[in-house]
Amino acid sequence: MLGIALGLASSAAWGVSDFLGGLQSRRISALTVLLVSQPVGLVLALVFALVAGGDPLSARDMAIAVGAGAAVVLALGAFYRAMALGSVSVVATVGALGVPVPVAAGLIQGDRPAAIQAAGAVVGITGVVLVAREPDPEWRAAGRTSVGLAALAALGFGTFFLGLDAASGPEPAWTIVAARAGGVATLLIAAAFARPSMRIERSLLPALLAIGCFDVLANSLFAVATNHGLLSLVAVAGSLYSAVTVLLARFVLGERLAPPRRAGVFVALAGVAMIAAGS
Repeated sequence: MLGIALGLASSAAWGVSDFLGGLQSRRISALTVLLVSQPVGLVLALVFALVAGGDPLSARDMAIAVGAGAAVVLALGAFYRAMALGSVSVVATVGALGVPVPVAAGLIQGDRPAAIQAAGAVVGITGVVLVAREPDPEWRAAGRTSVGLAALAALGFGTFFLGLDAASGPEPAWTIVAARAGGVATLLIAAAFARPSMRIERSLLPALLAIGCFDVLANSLFAVATNHGLLSLVAVAGSLYSAVTVLLARFVLGERLAPPRRAGVFVALAGVAMIAAGS
């Protein structure tokens, strides 16, 4: 039960972070958003790890965590750019379709959820698919490019979930630090080639700082969740960040929820309830 609760908490934090990231990417470049927000997360993760203590990572776990961090910043770059180009709610839900990657990996590794939990995972994924399903005009509004970028981001997010689980031990604080360091290093390499403008209006800084804070909070909650629950189930709970982003887009940006999407949100929540009921 704790693993599912932490997975849901991580989805809420990711949902807020993604919404803010997509929103700011409409005003400055996605790379600039990441160059400001990700180092904030690295500093917070490092401070927490130093306070919490714990054993250092093995070379294997560090390599996996660094690779996962690199994968997720590339995914976030594609994700933010997609939201800058198209509908935030459409892009957010397509981005959640990477959840089958960690679910399948968990099952291959030996996860054996109870029958109601397995059914809940299927229902939860179905809900995410329903949320992503939109009438043709909405998809055209999002544009092929933004949907393609969102699909690429989904693969990166799924890979990150898998890597974070593989590298996280009983004390995952240093795993988060390694992942954030890998992400920041990747961004610095990208910045050396792209040379993005770092001229940022002061009014944008609070949102950019909040992105980093919510993102590292979500990463930490998910890493702990994988130590208290099956990856195949925790990943489904964590994937509900798309529903949070969709709701924020509805109430903040006024993006309308079509009936299939509204139904999808309720179906996804029902799936999580089934998973929790079997815990």
